[in-house]
Amino acid sequence: MVSAYAGALRDASVDVSILMPAYPAALEKAVDVAPVARMTGLPGGDARLLRGRMPDSGVTVLLLQMDHLFAREGLYRDPQGRDYLDNLTRFASLAAAATRVARGVRNLKRPDIVHAHDWHAGLTPLYMRLAGVAAKSVFTIHNLAFQGNHPLAMGGWIGVPSELLVPALTDERSIEFYGSLSMMKAGIVHADRVTTVSQRYAREILTPRFGHGMEGVLQAQAAKLSGIVNGIDTSAWNPATDAYLARPYSVDDTAGKQACKRELQQACGLSRDPFAPLVAIGSRLTEQKLADVVIRALPVLLEQHPRLQFAILGQGERALEHAMQELAAAWPGRVGVQIGYDERRAHMLHAGADILLHGSRFEPCGLTQLYAMRYGTIPVASRVGGLADTIVDYAPDCARGEDCATGFLFDGEDTYDVVQALGRALAAFMRPSSWHALQRNAMSRDSSWEASTSSYLALYADLVDARPAQRDTRVRKTPGRARTAGTAAARQVHRDEAFGAGAGEMVRSA
Repeated sequence: MVSAYAGALRDASVDVSILMPAYPAALEKAVDVAPVARMTGLPGGDARLLRGRMPDSGVTVLLLQMDHLFAREGLYRDPQGRDYLDNLTRFASLAAAATRVARGVRNLKRPDIVHAHDWHAGLTPLYMRLAGVAAKSVFTIHNLAFQGNHPLAMGGWIGVPSELLVPALTDERSIEFYGSLSMMKAGIVHADRVTTVSQRYAREILTPRFGHGMEGVLQAQAAKLSGIVNGIDTSAWNPATDAYLARPYSVDDTAGKQACKRELQQACGLSRDPFAPLVAIGSRLTEQKLADVVIRALPVLLEQHPRLQFAILGQGERALEHAMQELAAAWPGRVGVQIGYDERRAHMLHAGADILLHGSRFEPCGLTQLYAMRYGTIPVASRVGGLADTIVDYAPDCARGEDCATGFLFDGEDTYDVVQALGRALAAFMRPSSWHALQRNAMSRDSSWEASTSSYLALYADLVDARPAQRDTRVRKTPGRARTAGTAAARQVHRDEAFGAGAGEMVRSA
Protein backbone atom coordinates (compact mmCIF):
# COMPACT_ATOMS: atom_id res chain seq x y z
CA MET A 1 0.00 0.00 0.00
CA VAL A 2 2.69 2.47 1.00
CA SER A 3 4.85 2.05 -2.10
CA ALA A 4 1.88 2.22 -4.49
CA TYR A 5 0.34 5.21 -2.70
CA ALA A 6 3.66 7.08 -2.60
CA GLY A 7 3.96 6.60 -6.36
CA ALA A 8 0.45 7.97 -6.83
CA LEU A 9 1.30 11.02 -4.69
CA ARG A 10 4.42 11.59 -6.77
CA ASP A 11 2.30 11.44 -9.93
CA ALA A 12 0.05 14.09 -8.35
CA SER A 13 3.10 16.38 -8.09
CA VAL A 14 3.66 15.87 -4.38
CA ASP A 15 7.29 15.81 -3.23
CA VAL A 16 7.06 12.53 -1.30
CA SER A 17 9.55 10.36 0.55
CA ILE A 18 9.18 7.04 2.36
CA LEU A 19 11.01 6.59 5.67
CA MET A 20 11.56 3.00 6.78
CA PRO A 21 14.12 0.83 8.57
CA ALA A 22 17.15 -0.26 6.55
CA TYR A 23 16.24 -3.93 6.56
CA PRO A 24 18.80 -6.04 4.64
CA ALA A 25 16.31 -6.79 1.86
CA ALA A 26 15.43 -3.09 1.57
CA LEU A 27 19.09 -2.12 1.31
CA GLU A 28 19.60 -4.77 -1.35
CA LYS A 29 16.71 -3.59 -3.52
CA ALA A 30 16.92 0.19 -3.13
CA VAL A 31 18.59 2.11 -5.98
CA ASP A 32 21.39 4.68 -5.71
CA VAL A 33 21.72 4.47 -1.94
CA ALA A 34 24.01 7.05 -0.31
CA PRO A 35 24.51 8.39 3.24
CA VAL A 36 22.71 11.65 3.95
CA ALA A 37 23.00 12.24 7.73
CA ARG A 38 23.96 10.80 11.10
CA MET A 39 21.53 10.70 13.99
CA THR A 40 22.63 10.34 17.58
CA GLY A 41 20.69 9.76 20.76
CA LEU A 42 17.75 7.83 19.32
CA PRO A 43 16.03 5.46 21.78
CA GLY A 44 17.99 2.58 20.31
CA GLY A 45 21.30 4.41 19.95
CA ASP A 46 23.01 6.08 17.01
CA ALA A 47 22.00 5.66 13.37
CA ARG A 48 22.89 6.53 9.80
CA LEU A 49 20.21 7.92 7.51
CA LEU A 50 20.56 6.79 3.92
CA ARG A 51 18.77 8.10 0.85
CA GLY A 52 17.91 6.11 -2.27
CA ARG A 53 15.08 5.39 -4.64
CA MET A 54 12.40 2.70 -4.71
CA PRO A 55 13.30 0.15 -7.41
CA ASP A 56 9.90 0.10 -9.11
CA SER A 57 8.67 3.71 -8.90
CA GLY A 58 11.78 5.82 -8.31
CA VAL A 59 10.15 7.41 -5.24
CA THR A 60 12.69 8.70 -2.72
CA VAL A 61 13.23 6.32 0.19
CA LEU A 62 15.01 7.21 3.44
CA LEU A 63 16.51 4.19 5.17
CA LEU A 64 17.22 4.28 8.90
CA GLN A 65 20.32 2.13 9.35
CA MET A 66 20.67 0.66 12.82
CA ASP A 67 22.02 -2.80 12.12
CA HIS A 68 21.86 -3.87 15.76
CA LEU A 69 18.07 -3.35 15.56
CA PHE A 70 17.08 -4.09 11.98
CA ALA A 71 19.71 -6.38 10.39
CA ARG A 72 18.07 -9.59 11.48
CA GLU A 73 15.79 -12.27 10.13
CA GLY A 74 12.17 -11.25 10.10
CA LEU A 75 10.68 -7.77 10.24
CA TYR A 76 9.07 -7.59 13.66
CA ARG A 77 8.91 -11.30 14.49
CA ASP A 78 11.58 -13.99 14.63
CA PRO A 79 11.45 -17.09 12.41
CA GLN A 80 9.41 -18.89 15.08
CA GLY A 81 6.71 -16.20 14.88
CA ARG A 82 7.49 -14.57 18.23
CA ASP A 83 7.59 -10.79 18.56
CA TYR A 84 11.08 -9.40 19.04
CA LEU A 85 11.44 -8.31 22.66
CA ASP A 86 13.01 -5.00 21.64
CA ASN A 87 10.27 -3.97 19.19
CA LEU A 88 9.42 -0.92 21.29
CA THR A 89 13.01 0.32 21.08
CA ARG A 90 13.25 -0.52 17.37
CA PHE A 91 10.16 1.37 16.31
CA ALA A 92 10.53 4.17 18.84
CA SER A 93 13.82 4.81 17.05
CA LEU A 94 11.99 4.96 13.72
CA ALA A 95 9.46 7.43 15.14
CA ALA A 96 12.21 9.55 16.70
CA ALA A 97 14.05 9.64 13.36
CA ALA A 98 10.87 10.78 11.62
CA THR A 99 10.54 13.57 14.17
CA ARG A 100 14.14 14.67 13.53
CA VAL A 101 13.41 14.84 9.79
CA ALA A 102 10.25 16.83 10.50
CA ARG A 103 12.23 19.32 12.62
CA GLY A 104 14.81 19.68 9.90
CA VAL A 105 17.85 17.68 8.81
CA ARG A 106 20.59 19.12 6.65
CA ASN A 107 20.36 18.04 3.00
CA LEU A 108 16.69 17.07 3.39
CA LYS A 109 13.60 19.14 2.72
CA ARG A 110 11.46 19.81 5.74
CA PRO A 111 8.01 18.21 5.30
CA ASP A 112 4.64 19.87 5.71
CA ILE A 113 2.93 16.57 6.51
CA VAL A 114 4.22 13.43 8.24
CA HIS A 115 1.98 10.45 7.52
CA ALA A 116 2.58 7.52 9.90
CA HIS A 117 1.21 4.02 9.35
CA ASP A 118 0.02 1.54 11.96
CA TRP A 119 1.46 0.77 15.39
CA HIS A 120 5.05 0.60 14.13
CA ALA A 121 5.00 4.36 13.52
CA GLY A 122 2.42 5.23 16.18
CA LEU A 123 4.84 7.10 18.44
CA THR A 124 5.64 9.58 15.64
CA PRO A 125 2.73 12.01 16.26
CA LEU A 126 3.50 11.92 20.00
CA TYR A 127 7.19 12.68 19.52
CA MET A 128 6.34 15.44 17.05
CA ARG A 129 3.99 17.04 19.57
CA LEU A 130 6.56 16.81 22.36
CA ALA A 131 9.20 18.39 20.10
CA GLY A 132 6.90 21.23 19.00
CA VAL A 133 7.31 20.34 15.32
CA ALA A 134 5.43 22.63 12.93
CA ALA A 135 4.59 19.86 10.47
CA LYS A 136 1.15 18.27 10.77
CA SER A 137 0.70 14.56 11.43
CA VAL A 138 -1.65 11.99 9.96
CA PHE A 139 -1.95 8.49 11.42
CA THR A 140 -3.48 5.64 9.44
CA ILE A 141 -4.85 2.52 11.11
CA HIS A 142 -4.38 -0.46 8.82
CA ASN A 143 -5.36 -3.13 11.34
CA LEU A 144 -6.55 -2.24 14.82
CA ALA A 145 -6.02 -5.80 16.06
CA PHE A 146 -2.26 -5.20 16.23
CA GLN A 147 -1.57 -2.36 18.64
CA GLY A 148 2.09 -2.44 19.69
CA ASN A 149 1.36 -2.78 23.41
CA HIS A 150 4.37 -2.94 25.78
CA PRO A 151 5.06 -2.75 29.52
CA LEU A 152 4.20 0.68 30.86
CA ALA A 153 7.49 0.87 32.77
CA MET A 154 9.38 1.10 29.48
CA GLY A 155 7.86 4.50 28.70
CA GLY A 156 10.61 6.44 30.44
CA TRP A 157 13.26 4.49 28.50
CA ILE A 158 11.90 5.80 25.20
CA GLY A 159 11.36 9.37 26.39
CA VAL A 160 7.64 9.43 27.14
CA PRO A 161 6.86 11.85 30.00
CA SER A 162 5.46 10.22 33.13
CA GLU A 163 2.25 12.27 32.95
CA LEU A 164 1.41 10.51 29.65
CA LEU A 165 1.74 7.07 31.22
CA VAL A 166 -0.96 7.50 33.85
CA PRO A 167 -4.43 5.94 33.50
CA ALA A 168 -6.34 7.61 30.71
CA LEU A 169 -9.04 8.93 33.06
CA THR A 170 -6.37 11.13 34.66
CA ASP A 171 -5.02 12.67 31.43
CA GLU A 172 -6.75 12.41 28.05
CA ARG A 173 -3.33 12.64 26.35
CA SER A 174 -2.19 9.45 28.07
CA ILE A 175 -1.01 6.51 25.97
CA GLU A 176 -1.72 4.05 28.78
CA PHE A 177 -4.02 1.25 27.62
CA TYR A 178 -5.26 -1.31 30.15
CA GLY A 179 -2.00 -1.15 32.07
CA SER A 180 0.25 -1.14 29.01
CA LEU A 181 1.91 1.45 26.81
CA SER A 182 0.14 1.41 23.44
CA MET A 183 1.90 2.66 20.32
CA MET A 184 -1.41 2.47 18.44
CA LYS A 185 -3.10 4.66 21.04
CA ALA A 186 -0.22 7.15 20.84
CA GLY A 187 -0.88 7.61 17.13
CA ILE A 188 -4.64 7.91 17.57
CA VAL A 189 -4.53 10.41 20.45
CA HIS A 190 -1.71 12.66 19.26
CA ALA A 191 -2.09 12.80 15.47
CA ASP A 192 -3.80 15.81 13.92
CA ARG A 193 -5.94 13.50 11.79
CA VAL A 194 -6.62 9.76 11.95
CA THR A 195 -7.67 7.69 8.96
CA THR A 196 -8.50 4.07 8.28
CA VAL A 197 -8.35 2.28 4.95
CA SER A 198 -12.08 2.11 4.24
CA GLN A 199 -15.16 4.11 5.17
CA ARG A 200 -17.02 1.18 6.71
CA TYR A 201 -14.06 0.16 8.87
CA ALA A 202 -13.90 3.72 10.22
CA ARG A 203 -17.44 3.19 11.53
CA GLU A 204 -16.92 -0.40 12.65
CA ILE A 205 -13.95 0.35 14.92
CA LEU A 206 -16.14 2.61 17.03
CA THR A 207 -18.01 -0.50 18.20
CA PRO A 208 -17.02 -3.22 20.70
CA ARG A 209 -17.20 -5.94 18.03
CA PHE A 210 -14.45 -4.40 15.89
CA GLY A 211 -12.75 -2.01 18.32
CA HIS A 212 -10.40 -4.53 20.01
CA GLY A 213 -10.78 -2.61 23.25
CA MET A 214 -9.80 0.67 21.56
CA GLU A 215 -13.37 1.76 20.72
CA GLY A 216 -13.59 4.15 23.68
CA VAL A 217 -10.36 5.88 22.64
CA LEU A 218 -11.61 6.18 19.07
CA GLN A 219 -15.02 7.46 20.12
CA ALA A 220 -13.27 10.25 22.03
CA GLN A 221 -11.26 11.09 18.88
CA ALA A 222 -14.10 10.52 16.40
CA ALA A 223 -14.12 14.14 15.20
CA LYS A 224 -10.75 13.68 13.51
CA LEU A 225 -11.39 10.13 12.20
CA SER A 226 -12.24 9.31 8.58
CA GLY A 227 -11.96 6.41 6.15
CA ILE A 228 -10.29 6.42 2.73
CA VAL A 229 -10.30 3.15 0.84
CA ASN A 230 -7.02 1.79 -0.52
CA GLY A 231 -6.19 1.61 -4.19
CA ILE A 232 -3.82 -0.75 -5.98
CA ASP A 233 -0.95 -0.36 -8.40
CA THR A 234 -2.88 -0.87 -11.64
CA SER A 235 0.28 -1.02 -13.72
CA ALA A 236 1.68 -3.93 -11.71
CA TRP A 237 -1.71 -5.67 -11.56
CA ASN A 238 -2.90 -5.52 -15.16
CA PRO A 239 -3.90 -8.72 -17.01
CA ALA A 240 -3.24 -7.04 -20.35
CA THR A 241 0.46 -6.49 -19.62
CA ASP A 242 1.26 -8.93 -16.79
CA ALA A 243 4.50 -10.76 -17.63
CA TYR A 244 3.70 -13.51 -15.12
CA LEU A 245 0.70 -14.76 -17.11
CA ALA A 246 0.58 -17.57 -19.65
CA ARG A 247 -1.39 -15.29 -21.94
CA PRO A 248 -2.52 -11.67 -21.48
CA TYR A 249 -6.18 -10.70 -21.65
CA SER A 250 -8.45 -7.72 -21.03
CA VAL A 251 -12.04 -6.81 -20.33
CA ASP A 252 -12.65 -6.62 -24.09
CA ASP A 253 -11.01 -9.97 -24.83
CA THR A 254 -10.96 -12.50 -21.99
CA ALA A 255 -9.91 -15.50 -24.09
CA GLY A 256 -6.47 -15.52 -22.47
CA LYS A 257 -8.01 -16.27 -19.07
CA GLN A 258 -8.57 -19.90 -20.13
CA ALA A 259 -4.86 -20.32 -20.83
CA CYS A 260 -4.13 -18.87 -17.39
CA LYS A 261 -6.60 -21.33 -15.85
CA ARG A 262 -4.85 -24.29 -17.49
CA GLU A 263 -1.50 -23.07 -16.22
CA LEU A 264 -2.82 -22.63 -12.66
CA GLN A 265 -4.40 -26.09 -12.67
CA GLN A 266 -1.12 -27.62 -13.80
CA ALA A 267 0.95 -25.65 -11.27
CA CYS A 268 -1.34 -26.70 -8.41
CA GLY A 269 -1.63 -30.35 -9.42
CA LEU A 270 -5.32 -30.01 -10.27
CA SER A 271 -7.17 -31.87 -12.99
CA ARG A 272 -7.01 -29.90 -16.24
CA ASP A 273 -10.73 -29.35 -16.74
CA PRO A 274 -11.67 -26.07 -18.49
CA PHE A 275 -15.25 -26.29 -17.25
CA ALA A 276 -14.48 -27.02 -13.60
CA PRO A 277 -15.17 -24.01 -11.37
CA LEU A 278 -11.78 -23.10 -9.87
CA VAL A 279 -11.81 -21.24 -6.55
CA ALA A 280 -8.73 -19.36 -5.31
CA ILE A 281 -7.85 -18.69 -1.68
CA GLY A 282 -4.97 -16.24 -1.39
CA SER A 283 -4.66 -15.07 2.18
CA ARG A 284 -3.02 -15.32 5.54
CA LEU A 285 -4.15 -18.59 7.09
CA THR A 286 -5.45 -17.18 10.35
CA GLU A 287 -8.68 -17.09 12.30
CA GLN A 288 -9.13 -13.45 11.28
CA LYS A 289 -9.40 -14.67 7.69
CA LEU A 290 -11.92 -17.39 8.67
CA ALA A 291 -9.37 -20.04 7.67
CA ASP A 292 -10.62 -22.28 10.50
CA VAL A 293 -14.17 -22.08 9.10
CA VAL A 294 -13.07 -22.51 5.49
CA ILE A 295 -11.21 -25.70 6.39
CA ARG A 296 -14.48 -27.17 7.66
CA ALA A 297 -16.46 -25.85 4.70
CA LEU A 298 -14.22 -27.20 1.93
CA PRO A 299 -15.09 -30.92 2.35
CA VAL A 300 -18.79 -30.05 2.31
CA LEU A 301 -18.39 -28.01 -0.87
CA LEU A 302 -16.25 -30.65 -2.55
CA GLU A 303 -18.91 -33.28 -1.82
CA GLN A 304 -21.76 -31.09 -3.07
CA HIS A 305 -20.00 -29.99 -6.29
CA PRO A 306 -18.10 -32.93 -7.85
CA ARG A 307 -16.08 -30.81 -10.30
CA LEU A 308 -15.20 -27.99 -7.91
CA GLN A 309 -11.48 -27.21 -7.46
CA PHE A 310 -9.49 -25.10 -4.98
CA ALA A 311 -6.08 -23.45 -5.42
CA ILE A 312 -4.71 -22.17 -2.10
CA LEU A 313 -1.75 -19.83 -1.55
CA GLY A 314 -0.96 -18.56 1.92
CA GLN A 315 0.75 -18.95 5.24
CA GLY A 316 -0.08 -18.25 8.84
CA GLU A 317 -0.88 -20.36 11.88
CA ARG A 318 0.94 -23.69 11.72
CA ALA A 319 -2.13 -25.78 12.64
CA LEU A 320 -4.16 -24.18 9.84
CA GLU A 321 -1.34 -24.63 7.34
CA HIS A 322 -1.18 -28.32 8.25
CA ALA A 323 -4.96 -28.70 7.95
CA MET A 324 -4.88 -27.21 4.45
CA GLN A 325 -2.13 -29.63 3.43
CA GLU A 326 -4.19 -32.52 4.78
CA LEU A 327 -7.12 -31.40 2.62
CA ALA A 328 -4.88 -31.42 -0.45
CA ALA A 329 -3.75 -34.95 0.37
CA ALA A 330 -7.34 -36.10 0.91
CA TRP A 331 -8.62 -34.54 -2.33
CA PRO A 332 -5.88 -35.05 -4.95
CA GLY A 333 -6.52 -33.30 -8.24
CA ARG A 334 -9.13 -31.06 -6.65
CA VAL A 335 -7.27 -29.18 -3.90
CA GLY A 336 -3.81 -27.68 -4.42
CA VAL A 337 -1.94 -25.92 -1.61
CA GLN A 338 1.25 -23.87 -1.53
CA ILE A 339 2.37 -22.64 1.87
CA GLY A 340 4.29 -19.38 1.65
CA TYR A 341 4.21 -16.45 -0.73
CA ASP A 342 5.46 -16.24 -4.28
CA GLU A 343 4.87 -13.16 -6.42
CA ARG A 344 4.49 -15.06 -9.68
CA ARG A 345 2.13 -17.60 -8.14
CA ALA A 346 0.02 -14.76 -6.70
CA HIS A 347 -0.49 -13.26 -10.16
CA MET A 348 -1.19 -16.73 -11.61
CA LEU A 349 -3.76 -17.32 -8.85
CA HIS A 350 -5.79 -14.22 -9.65
CA ALA A 351 -5.58 -14.71 -13.40
CA GLY A 352 -6.35 -18.43 -13.50
CA ALA A 353 -9.15 -18.77 -10.97
CA ASP A 354 -12.84 -18.19 -11.63
CA ILE A 355 -13.74 -17.27 -8.04
CA LEU A 356 -11.90 -15.84 -5.04
CA LEU A 357 -13.06 -17.02 -1.61
CA HIS A 358 -12.14 -14.30 0.88
CA GLY A 359 -13.76 -14.78 4.25
CA SER A 360 -12.81 -12.50 7.14
CA ARG A 361 -14.03 -11.78 10.64
CA PHE A 362 -12.88 -8.20 10.13
CA GLU A 363 -11.20 -6.54 7.17
CA PRO A 364 -9.92 -2.95 7.32
CA CYS A 365 -9.71 -2.78 3.52
CA GLY A 366 -8.28 -5.80 1.78
CA LEU A 367 -6.30 -5.75 -1.45
CA THR A 368 -6.82 -9.35 -2.55
CA GLN A 369 -10.37 -8.73 -3.72
CA LEU A 370 -9.20 -5.68 -5.71
CA TYR A 371 -6.53 -7.72 -7.48
CA ALA A 372 -9.04 -10.50 -8.18
CA MET A 373 -11.65 -8.20 -9.70
CA ARG A 374 -9.00 -6.58 -11.87
CA TYR A 375 -8.34 -10.06 -13.34
CA GLY A 376 -11.99 -11.04 -13.78
CA THR A 377 -11.94 -13.42 -10.81
CA ILE A 378 -15.18 -12.92 -8.91
CA PRO A 379 -14.87 -12.46 -5.12
CA VAL A 380 -17.05 -14.23 -2.57
CA ALA A 381 -16.35 -12.30 0.63
CA SER A 382 -17.56 -11.42 4.11
CA ARG A 383 -19.72 -8.31 4.40
CA VAL A 384 -17.28 -6.42 6.62
CA GLY A 385 -15.02 -3.37 6.35
CA GLY A 386 -13.39 -2.66 3.03
CA LEU A 387 -14.79 -5.84 1.48
CA ALA A 388 -18.30 -4.41 1.76
CA ASP A 389 -17.05 -1.02 0.53
CA THR A 390 -15.41 -2.40 -2.63
CA ILE A 391 -17.68 -5.29 -3.72
CA VAL A 392 -21.20 -4.81 -5.07
CA ASP A 393 -23.24 -7.85 -4.07
CA TYR A 394 -24.93 -9.87 -6.81
CA ALA A 395 -28.69 -10.10 -6.46
CA PRO A 396 -30.37 -11.73 -9.49
CA ASP A 397 -33.83 -10.71 -8.32
CA CYS A 398 -32.76 -7.08 -7.98
CA ALA A 399 -33.13 -4.58 -10.81
CA ARG A 400 -29.49 -3.61 -10.57
CA GLY A 401 -28.36 -7.30 -10.45
CA GLU A 402 -26.08 -7.90 -13.41
CA ASP A 403 -25.78 -4.21 -14.28
CA CYS A 404 -23.37 -3.31 -11.48
CA ALA A 405 -22.65 -6.37 -9.31
CA THR A 406 -18.99 -7.33 -8.97
CA GLY A 407 -19.13 -10.23 -6.52
CA PHE A 408 -20.94 -11.95 -3.66
CA LEU A 409 -21.08 -10.83 -0.02
CA PHE A 410 -22.16 -12.95 2.93
CA ASP A 411 -22.89 -12.44 6.60
CA GLY A 412 -21.92 -14.80 9.40
CA GLU A 413 -18.88 -16.79 10.41
CA ASP A 414 -20.10 -20.41 10.25
CA THR A 415 -19.49 -23.25 7.83
CA TYR A 416 -23.05 -22.92 6.58
CA ASP A 417 -22.52 -19.24 5.71
CA VAL A 418 -19.45 -20.02 3.58
CA VAL A 419 -21.12 -22.98 1.87
CA GLN A 420 -24.23 -20.97 1.02
CA ALA A 421 -22.28 -17.99 -0.29
CA LEU A 422 -20.07 -20.07 -2.55
CA GLY A 423 -23.16 -21.94 -3.68
CA ARG A 424 -24.67 -18.66 -4.86
CA ALA A 425 -21.55 -17.92 -6.87
CA LEU A 426 -21.46 -21.40 -8.41
CA ALA A 427 -25.09 -21.04 -9.48
CA ALA A 428 -24.22 -17.83 -11.31
CA PHE A 429 -21.12 -19.48 -12.79
CA MET A 430 -23.42 -22.00 -14.49
CA ARG A 431 -25.17 -19.11 -16.30
CA PRO A 432 -22.54 -17.85 -18.79
CA SER A 433 -24.30 -14.58 -19.60
CA SER A 434 -24.60 -13.69 -15.91
CA TRP A 435 -21.01 -14.66 -15.24
CA HIS A 436 -19.61 -12.67 -18.13
CA ALA A 437 -21.57 -9.63 -16.94
CA LEU A 438 -20.04 -10.02 -13.48
CA GLN A 439 -16.57 -10.28 -15.00
CA ARG A 440 -17.06 -7.17 -17.12
CA ASN A 441 -18.27 -5.21 -14.10
CA ALA A 442 -15.43 -6.40 -11.90
CA MET A 443 -12.70 -5.75 -14.48
CA SER A 444 -14.12 -2.30 -15.25
CA ARG A 445 -14.07 -1.21 -11.60
CA ASP A 446 -11.64 1.65 -11.00
CA SER A 447 -9.32 0.39 -8.27
CA SER A 448 -6.55 2.88 -9.00
CA TRP A 449 -5.13 5.26 -6.43
CA GLU A 450 -6.46 8.35 -8.22
CA ALA A 451 -9.69 8.85 -6.25
CA SER A 452 -8.11 7.91 -2.91
CA THR A 453 -5.14 10.17 -3.53
CA SER A 454 -7.49 13.09 -4.16
CA SER A 455 -9.14 12.43 -0.80
CA TYR A 456 -5.78 12.34 0.99
CA LEU A 457 -4.64 15.52 -0.74
CA ALA A 458 -7.81 17.28 0.38
CA LEU A 459 -7.08 16.14 3.94
CA TYR A 460 -3.48 17.35 3.72
CA ALA A 461 -4.56 20.67 2.23
CA ASP A 462 -7.04 21.17 5.05
CA LEU A 463 -4.28 20.56 7.59
CA VAL A 464 -1.94 23.12 6.03
CA ASP A 465 -4.75 25.66 5.62
CA ALA A 466 -4.76 25.43 1.83
CA ARG A 467 -7.75 25.16 -0.41
CA PRO A 468 -8.14 22.05 -2.58
CA ALA A 469 -9.37 24.35 -5.35
CA GLN A 470 -5.89 25.86 -5.58
CA ARG A 471 -4.65 22.65 -7.17
CA ASP A 472 -4.98 22.07 -10.90
CA THR A 473 -6.74 18.70 -10.90
CA ARG A 474 -7.01 18.29 -14.64
CA VAL A 475 -6.05 14.78 -15.63
CA ARG A 476 -3.88 14.16 -18.63
CA LYS A 477 -3.41 10.66 -19.92
CA THR A 478 0.04 9.21 -20.31
CA PRO A 479 1.03 5.68 -21.28
CA GLY A 480 0.22 3.21 -18.51
CA ARG A 481 -1.11 5.66 -15.94
CA ALA A 482 -3.33 8.70 -15.46
CA ARG A 483 -1.41 11.63 -14.00
CA THR A 484 -2.68 14.70 -12.21
CA ALA A 485 -1.09 17.97 -13.26
CA GLY A 486 -0.42 20.94 -11.04
CA THR A 487 1.30 21.55 -7.73
CA ALA A 488 -0.20 19.92 -4.65
CA ALA A 489 -0.72 21.98 -1.53
CA ALA A 490 1.35 19.59 0.59
CA ARG A 491 4.77 19.97 -0.98
CA GLN A 492 6.46 17.10 0.77
CA VAL A 493 5.11 14.09 2.61
CA HIS A 494 7.19 11.66 4.66
CA ARG A 495 5.65 8.25 5.35
CA ASP A 496 7.00 6.14 8.21
CA GLU A 497 6.26 2.47 8.64
CA ALA A 498 7.77 -0.92 9.09
CA PHE A 499 8.38 -2.39 5.67
CA GLY A 500 5.71 -4.94 4.86
CA ALA A 501 3.47 -4.12 7.81
CA GLY A 502 0.39 -2.51 6.34
CA ALA A 503 -3.06 -3.98 5.90
CA GLY A 504 -1.58 -7.42 6.40
CA GLU A 505 -2.58 -9.04 3.10
CA MET A 506 -0.64 -12.04 2.03
CA VAL A 507 -1.11 -11.34 -1.65
CA ARG A 508 0.07 -7.88 -2.69
CA SER A 509 2.59 -6.08 -4.91
CA ALA A 510 6.04 -5.69 -3.43
